Amino acid sequence: ANYFLHMSDVTFHMAENRMEVHHKRVEPWNVTLVDTGDSSMTGGRLKRVAEYVKDDEAFLFTYGDGVADLDIKATIDFHKSHGKKATLTATFPPGRFGALDIQAGQVRSFQEKPKGDGAMINGGFFVLNPSVIDLIDNDATTWEQEPLMTLAQQGELMAFEHPGFWQPMDTLRDKVYLEGLWEKGKAPWKTWE
Repeated sequence: ANYFLHMSDVTFHMAENRMEVHHKRVEPWNVTLVDTGDSSMTGGRLKRVAEYVKDDEAFLFTYGDGVADLDIKATIDFHKSHGKKATLTATFPPGRFGALDIQAGQVRSFQEKPKGDGAMINGGFFVLNPSVIDLIDNDATTWEQEPLMTLAQQGELMAFEHPGFWQPMDTLRDKVYLEGLWEKGKAPWKTWE
């Protein structure tokens, strides 16, 4: 509720018990936080937001355990352009190890941590029509299993290809790496001022 205060310059008039907000910088977003419980799976968590998105044309959904320099507007525009029920962000996973090109035992080239094996993965950011929630049975439903597979089989799942920065934060190694980028001022996902 106080997000705008953290993003704005403010003056507190103590004697008058009044606050003045200057240069208010906020996005025109509606953000709803929902208690989805400790044991519900990703599908169950999504089902619990149904009442808040039922009247929307589309809504955004993410797991929240990764960061990217994703162009959200372009992703939404892509979703609107194809008329399908769901859009996922497809991205290349970061490489963990350096890659060697070896010929007859001799290293011909070395590439430090290339992106994955060339296959794109589910980047965990979606634009969804509310009707997809009907594919979720209960709290035990895993979104990445039956619901996404059903959408793909029905031809209702599209991929917005994101070739840019994407990094999960699943391990301590990931956390240290991302914090290092942030501290050096080299965080590609920081696209705001």
